[in-house]
Amino acid sequence: MYQQGGYPQPGGFGPPGGFGGQPSVPFGGHAPAPYHGGQAQDRGEDRLGKSKGAKDPVLALSRWLKARSQKERLYLGVLGGILSLLLLWFVVEDHDTLFILSESVHFLGIGLLAYKLIKKRGAGGLSLRTQELTAAFLLVRLFCSFMMEYDIHTLLDFLTLVATGWVIFSLRGPLKESYQSDLDVTNPLLVAAPCLAMALIAHPSTRHYFVFRVLWAFCVYLEAVSVLPQLRMMQKAKVVEKFTAHYVFALGLSRFISCAHWILQIMDGDKYLWQALGSGLWPVMVLVSEIVQTFILADFCFFYIKSYSDGTGVVHLPAGIV
Repeated sequence: MYQQGGYPQPGGFGPPGGFGGQPSVPFGGHAPAPYHGGQAQDRGEDRLGKSKGAKDPVLALSRWLKARSQKERLYLGVLGGILSLLLLWFVVEDHDTLFILSESVHFLGIGLLAYKLIKKRGAGGLSLRTQELTAAFLLVRLFCSFMMEYDIHTLLDFLTLVATGWVIFSLRGPLKESYQSDLDVTNPLLVAAPCLAMALIAHPSTRHYFVFRVLWAFCVYLEAVSVLPQLRMMQKAKVVEKFTAHYVFALGLSRFISCAHWILQIMDGDKYLWQALGSGLWPVMVLVSEIVQTFILADFCFFYIKSYSDGTGVVHLPAGIV
């Protein structure tokens, strides 16, 4: 509460001498160095990391982690998560700020998609199904917010819904030819139906109308699995384009922050939180949903960081990530 194919070949102005001739040498001078600006620019634009000569502490840390064994990386990941939670617990006084930050990062991820669609004029590697599921849970959550509460979250949800709606329009309209529908084969109903069934079983036990409580639970469960079509599409493609990778990584970061918000609220023993969640199965399912969607994206985030450390232009996904 995505392989992109068709990369343009690196550009440039061809071999020295333009149309096949050799570069002229000024009298008494030296031959000018061949110009490769276009190639360097194209290659640099498609890379996630920086050049090998740049001193980047994140790059150094990524390579150090890559040299560790799988067991060591697992322990370090758990330790890093715990330390991050403790740091947020001590640094952030109002933990509701984390929830706002989570929604802001999600909105930023949609902004990256908008830049990709406007600048690149291509929708390759982007899942329309995930965008439709995202719009669905945002629409339901926005409706419930108007009926049950109205705050800054409502405004952020509205902005994200508008941006998501524009992405859907672009995929179905102007950029339809570049949309890879043959890879985006997940049926959204098969994702949404179990969420609705679960919402009928586990939902808040507050004083609101039954339909509002079920809808609220439905959007929580749907948000947790809405990224599955995008992940399956990327798995089929094996390779992920840069801006799509940035978008999915932003979703992963957003989910981690949101999960941290709920965990820290529980650690604080927030009485208002428990009153809002109610009793029974619902509080457990809220926490499980947050953890599930965090772990769904954890594998991708690992390969995203790995691509950063390798300095490659795209994220390569092995089979079995979803």
